Amino acid sequence: MVVAVGGQKDSPLLIITSMLATTIAVATPLTLGALSGIFCERAGVVNIGIEGMMLGAAFFGWLAAIYMNTIFDVAPLPSLLVGVLFAMLSGGLFALLHAVLSITYKVDQIIGGTVINILAVGITGFLNRQLFFEKGSIFGGQVPHAPGVLPRLQIPFLVDIPVLGRIFDQQPLTIAAILLVIISHYVIFYTPWGLRMRAVGEHPRAADTVGINVSFTRYANVIIGGMLAGLGGAYFTLESVPSFEPLMTNGRGFISLAAMIFGNWTPFGAWAASLVFGAAQALQINLQFYRELIPDQWAILQNSYVVGLAPYILTMLILTGIIGKTTPPAADGIPYEK
Repeated sequence: MVVAVGGQKDSPLLIITSMLATTIAVATPLTLGALSGIFCERAGVVNIGIEGMMLGAAFFGWLAAIYMNTIFDVAPLPSLLVGVLFAMLSGGLFALLHAVLSITYKVDQIIGGTVINILAVGITGFLNRQLFFEKGSIFGGQVPHAPGVLPRLQIPFLVDIPVLGRIFDQQPLTIAAILLVIISHYVIFYTPWGLRMRAVGEHPRAADTVGINVSFTRYANVIIGGMLAGLGGAYFTLESVPSFEPLMTNGRGFISLAAMIFGNWTPFGAWAASLVFGAAQALQINLQFYRELIPDQWAILQNSYVVGLAPYILTMLILTGIIGKTTPPAADGIPYEK
């Protein structure tokens, strides 16, 4: 994740550049998870199942990439792209289940999201054991790896900037997440679709009286949100590391929700919050890489477990500080009775 490029390893500019590049990269699943939450909650559906959608997508995207590469002998890059597609589809399917529970059957949306999280943990854990660790499994008890990770995309001209060019040397999902922030902002605030979405999330009865199909709008946006969460899940197994571990999302879905709230349910605000949380994780990575530069009196920072608490502590502090100071959509979490 962290690569020293040119110059001295202890160069302040190099350290800052490495920190910025790592922050942007590790903020990718947080950004996509936050966008997922925005599409759901702007339409009036609370979704705490983002964690489960990410985990399920990470597994099924990884599994699809392995199948394409190992069983069907497809080249690595097309296999990875198929894996990304399956990750988005699996995220959408988990979201569809959440929509059915929340919109059609009007189950408490917090409970519905919890069901998604528990279901994803159970399914991925069970299939992971059955497919790869049981005797007689399809891979003969061997644990295969996905065909590598998605290659880096170097942004022309910008990547050639000495030292600072490292910031613009990122992988596809990281670049896609930034583009999706811009696209989401435009869609939500400058298109008829976004207007209908916000109307349904603020005052569904008024939206219904002017001919907007509340149920369809909520279903569509929850599924879109699930696919975005699925793209975030693909980051873990197809862009970060080419393997799957149970519970590997490690609470990123919940941190995404904190980023969404901190960003006041707006794409750019959520992205900025994701970068803040990402910086806390990037600090852990960079402190390990530059650990010999840490003074003896700060030796505790060399302990990855201590520094690894930073994103979660930051989440609690930020949520504690902003409770009551942000304004969610008025109908968020309220089932609509026609």
